[in-house]
Amino acid sequence: MHPNRRDLLLAGACAGSTALFWSTAARLRAEVIDDPPPETTTIRLVKSPGICIAPQYVVSDLLNAEGFTNVVYVDAGYVELGSGVYQNKTLGKDLDFNVDFSGPLLLAIERGLGVTVLAGVHVGCFELSAKEDVRSVAGLKGRTVGIQGLESPQHVFLSAMATLVGLNPVKDIEWVTSAKVKPIELFTEGKIDAFLGFPPEPQRLRAQNIGHVILNSAQDRPWSQYFCCMLAGDREFVRKNPIATKRVVRAMLRATDLCVSEPTLVAQRMVDRGFTPRLDYAVQTLADVPYNRWRDYDPEDTIRFYALRLRESGMLKSSPAKIIADGADWRFLNEVRRELGG
Repeated sequence: MHPNRRDLLLAGACAGSTALFWSTAARLRAEVIDDPPPETTTIRLVKSPGICIAPQYVVSDLLNAEGFTNVVYVDAGYVELGSGVYQNKTLGKDLDFNVDFSGPLLLAIERGLGVTVLAGVHVGCFELSAKEDVRSVAGLKGRTVGIQGLESPQHVFLSAMATLVGLNPVKDIEWVTSAKVKPIELFTEGKIDAFLGFPPEPQRLRAQNIGHVILNSAQDRPWSQYFCCMLAGDREFVRKNPIATKRVVRAMLRATDLCVSEPTLVAQRMVDRGFTPRLDYAVQTLADVPYNRWRDYDPEDTIRFYALRLRESGMLKSSPAKIIADGADWRFLNEVRRELGG
């Protein structure tokens, strides 16, 4: 999508988005397949600073149409496990479903945290930015890279990238973590050489003309061939509530379709509901991220790809087959694909 279309989307965003969204939700409510009612009417989802998971932020009305009367957003938060290792709030204890980054989900599955991956949602939301004298991922050897913490999404994805080009992510990269200053601030201040950002961070760096992009996962292979973010559910919730689970999968993928068909509406909705303060960054994110490939890509391929990369990096011990057997369930996705087409 070119900047002129982005500007048109931004100009078209309006305060009437609530009425328009309810109109869309009403149409989808009429299309809901005649499944039995869900076993529960409460769903807990995560609210995080990243806005590439836009479908999760506009899915509540569609969940209402699916019979969920109480949709709760839980603030994201990383818990330090020790030695600079961080883990996000877990499914089950804090959440029922989450659209999360594929790499960290595999680590959670291996640790037995009760995660079940249900579908791929979108491709390509992260961008790797660096100082002008760093021209490639291989050029990160001996350089400083800012991350939120060890085993954070930034650390996991960059470790996979480094391994793919022959670097040892433990020995060849100097990881910089800070409890007080965000990695993007360290990068804008010139204190680190590179930074992996998720929306709205890449949009901010481009707006401020800071650094340059050496890898764009929406455009650059092989990363553009696999899901960045996937829908996961708490294993016990999925086991006990199969009807509710299918309805959540259907609502989330319909919300993903809305990101393609109604990007202006989705961007304004995220701002109206307090998920992001900047409409221009939201509009740019909807323009940058490919939300139109959940029907085309196989989520199992994504698990295989990242499992192999993370095994090579030493972050994962399990084989792709074991990760899939322990932590994936495609029954609901297959049913929804038949209903929605694709």
